[in-house]
Amino acid sequence: MRLIRSLLLCMLFFSCNSKNDNPDISNIKINITTIQFEQAFFNIDTLNTMAEMNKLATNYPGFTQNYLLNILNVDPKWPDSIASNYINGFIGAYKPLYDTSQIIFKHFSKYENEIKTSLQYLKYYFPNYKSPNNIITYLGPLDGYGDIITPNAFAIGLHQHMGKNASYYNTSIVSETYPPYISARFEPSYISINCMKNVVLDLYPEAFEEKSLVIQMIEKGKRLYMLEMLLPKKSEYQLIGFTQKQMEDCNEHEASIWNLFIQNNLLQSTDYNMIRNYIGESPKTQELGDASPGNIGSFVGWQIVRKYMSKNSKIKLNELMTKDAEEILSEAKYKP
Repeated sequence: MRLIRSLLLCMLFFSCNSKNDNPDISNIKINITTIQFEQAFFNIDTLNTMAEMNKLATNYPGFTQNYLLNILNVDPKWPDSIASNYINGFIGAYKPLYDTSQIIFKHFSKYENEIKTSLQYLKYYFPNYKSPNNIITYLGPLDGYGDIITPNAFAIGLHQHMGKNASYYNTSIVSETYPPYISARFEPSYISINCMKNVVLDLYPEAFEEKSLVIQMIEKGKRLYMLEMLLPKKSEYQLIGFTQKQMEDCNEHEASIWNLFIQNNLLQSTDYNMIRNYIGESPKTQELGDASPGNIGSFVGWQIVRKYMSKNSKIKLNELMTKDAEEILSEAKYKP
């Protein structure tokens, strides 16, 4: 029993001390404001819908037009009567979801603070990046857009954060667009993750389709590593989009996963469909069984980048992001 207590204390000590590598961001000032657009939208006077839309456009310039045209798909050529009926129909159909969202996100400040902390890390690592200074929450079609980044705002679709067990996600119209392995991430805890994913892709867009599989794996791994630095308190399984059990299994069988690529001579392949099979969204990796996650190549790329950074701790994050993937692979000498 004494030995078990000692081991637990060591584990606790290690986990606490592992956070000491995080930079001190306490003095980095971030100004960000949350605008709950869904409240204004769902409380309009539906007897004067188009006049109310004009008011919203005045109060929330930029986003209102984007919301109506690109999220609700209101055709600007429609007569006011048709547009009004369409908007009112959406409000009526989604009112129950709106009411639920206001219970779930009654205290949205929790998620605002998570985003703010991530922006502090972002400012530490990338001081010249101009991040959005607003958070705009909204409700859109369940099979439509979710979290978006604009030059001025993080637009957060609350309809994709209602909890993975929400009955809304079991309907055919939603599951055809967002199958269960994706809607499993429709939790409130993914709000800050999705915001930072959008930042990462804004800073470093993915444009490496003609590269070999291993190069694309490492490029994906670099972006996951950056996400890890911006969200040090988030679990790694959430950052990559696995279940906790899948992440545990991947860590346990890391060597076998690497051997899958080595023994089948996959690393230098440039076949698009084959590459998508290993670094794209999918419910599983065929060769590893039904319980395995898709996107297994990104997991391996992440471990390669971690190995490289463990040997090159003085390299700054912005330097890593522009580092040649071949050089990372060579210096990492990854062999789990």
